[in-house]
Amino acid sequence: MKRLFNYSILAATVSLVSLFAAADVSAQRRKPVIRKKTVVKRTTTVARPAAPRLYTVASGKRLHVRMNETISSKSARVGDRFTATVTDPVYSETGANVIPTGSEVVGRVDSVVAARKGGKPGSIDATFVQLKLPNGTVRRINGSLTDLESDDAKSNAEGTASGDKMKHRKIIFIGGGGVGGAVLGGAIGGGKGALIGGILGAAGGLAGERLTKGEEAEVRSGTEFGVILNQAISLPKFAEVNP
Repeated sequence: MKRLFNYSILAATVSLVSLFAAADVSAQRRKPVIRKKTVVKRTTTVARPAAPRLYTVASGKRLHVRMNETISSKSARVGDRFTATVTDPVYSETGANVIPTGSEVVGRVDSVVAARKGGKPGSIDATFVQLKLPNGTVRRINGSLTDLESDDAKSNAEGTASGDKMKHRKIIFIGGGGVGGAVLGGAIGGGKGALIGGILGAAGGLAGERLTKGEEAEVRSGTEFGVILNQAISLPKFAEVNP
């Protein structure tokens, strides 16, 4: 009886040892769990500079400009571009100088008619599509050709002038100036209209029907004329360096 009891204790002891050994082997085989550290990224907020205040140049404002190159109805083509330099500063409605002297406007030839026999002069129709300031600022504009002084004349987005002196007249460069240069004239449907003012030479004028060929519309470098804004534009107050 006593021997049986000893065998039972021995069997129980062996079972416990086997159990602990198996548990130890299982623990050793089990892969350790590696906990990843959570990294919190810190973002730096960069303060953006405040947008500059904009000033409005109203529709109908006239820019005084001087031609930088020569164009002629004999050689010009539709789509050709040319530039003219602003000769007088332009101020906003509140008096801020936004377009200084030395700025450039970019013109585009919209139609051109060469001089023809029968005394018919050449003509150039142009619009102005871009403004470039000396500090690098560039703006799209919608501008039309006009003279320098007739303040009662206004032009719509299609370049058709209206006013007490010239209602519904298209303002274009027309050949026939006193020195063979261009004069600023009004035309209806391509016909000849009343002159608004000479651009080159002294007293300009359109000749009547002649057997000879009419004069080309030649706008020479240095010619001064006006560009009227058909739409208002907004610009910051001019600074020498564009921020």
